[in-house]
Amino acid sequence: MEAEILYLGEAKFEAIARGHRVICDQPAINGGSDSGMTPPEFLLVSLGTSAGYYAAQYLKARSLPSDGLRVMVTAEKATQPARLGRFRIEVTAPELDPQHQAGILRAVKLCLVHNTLLNAPAIDVVLNAPVEMPAA
Repeated sequence: MEAEILYLGEAKFEAIARGHRVICDQPAINGGSDSGMTPPEFLLVSLGTSAGYYAAQYLKARSLPSDGLRVMVTAEKATQPARLGRFRIEVTAPELDPQHQAGILRAVKLCLVHNTLLNAPAIDVVLNAPVEMPAA
């Protein structure tokens, strides 16, 4: 799994994955042109769509209705270090009996992105840049 991120100038980037492209930008107050979501918003979208996928798969596997399935993800900022410190995933589902309500919650808690955030992955940061040679 990979994504390529290209700098487009100012505070704008283009993200490419499997041939799909999206724009990431900052609001004007942060030096951007507000032409796309911010990186933290993409993180919320990633968490929410992954959770939604697991909920939808649960419903589909049991031939239950999925009309009105909706996921809302919110986050609170934290400091030292700067980060998103608390997430809330709110799943709205069709009317279900308590057994299936519990089942959807279990399914969402198995979500890949949810579990990635709960179990901090190792992140290697590598710089690829030519070395500037001193003038002779």
